[in-house]
Amino acid sequence: MQISGINSTGMINNLSSVQTKATGDFAKNLETATEKAQASKDDAKLKTTCKDMEAMFLNMMMTEMRKTVDKSKLVDTSHEEIMTSMLDSEVTKNMASAGGIGLADMLYRQLRIENSAVKKPQAP
Repeated sequence: MQISGINSTGMINNLSSVQTKATGDFAKNLETATEKAQASKDDAKLKTTCKDMEAMFLNMMMTEMRKTVDKSKLVDTSHEEIMTSMLDSEVTKNMASAGGIGLADMLYRQLRIENSAVKKPQAP
């Protein structure tokens, strides 16, 4: 049995071009996937940082608000200030995680825009 029409040189050239294309495509896809993973990680860090910033702001605001309220003289308040501070800290963390007053979202949107502008090189 004889098979005609098979050209070994053409097959080798075709195989080389397919391997080159596969290698180039894989490298490009790997680089894109790596960039997306890094961007996703940076994005998550930015969101967390913005929520922490809002929690800190709310805590400062709550502390200043508490200063305006007179303290009771009927109860021993020796440890009350420490406990109140700890309570305020946890309450404001929960407030910020639940959406807070919108400061974290506003900061996140603004910083994300600035961050993407910094990463993209400007054309001269």
